[in-house]
Amino acid sequence: MKAVTIIQPWATLVALRVKKLETRSWATKHRGAIAIHAGQKVDKEACLIPQIREALLKHGINDWSELPRGAILAKATLTDVWSIERPSGPEGSVGRNSLDTGRFNMWGGAMPDEYYLGDYRDGRFAWQLDDVVQLQEPIPAKGQLSLWNWEEAR
Repeated sequence: MKAVTIIQPWATLVALRVKKLETRSWATKHRGAIAIHAGQKVDKEACLIPQIREALLKHGINDWSELPRGAILAKATLTDVWSIERPSGPEGSVGRNSLDTGRFNMWGGAMPDEYYLGDYRDGRFAWQLDDVVQLQEPIPAKGQLSLWNWEEAR
């Protein structure tokens, strides 16, 4: 199964189904099953952003030190990749253009907190993660850059 390493708290927010789009500087042609791996790094400043802190607290995570690291946290389905456009400049509206269907939409408020959960600068990409299933227990694994193959123990 393909896997992607995500720094914390972003990996946990995906596993909790709070974060639906994983933003990256690169696109991928992969579609289908993907394992969500929490890397060793924690963005401690991000954990203090009110929307993120509230989401973590809601799920019983009181401090960044409680976030699992170096483990597979969830499985998901990567269903689409969107290119990010800021037609009115860095402070303007966010547009998403599907690399699969060509469909374009402006942010529109459909996912109001999602904006705080990623890097939506012009030219970046948002990977749409659906059917996320959090594992009952994280599975220790060493991550890698880019997409990598994870062999699930049987």
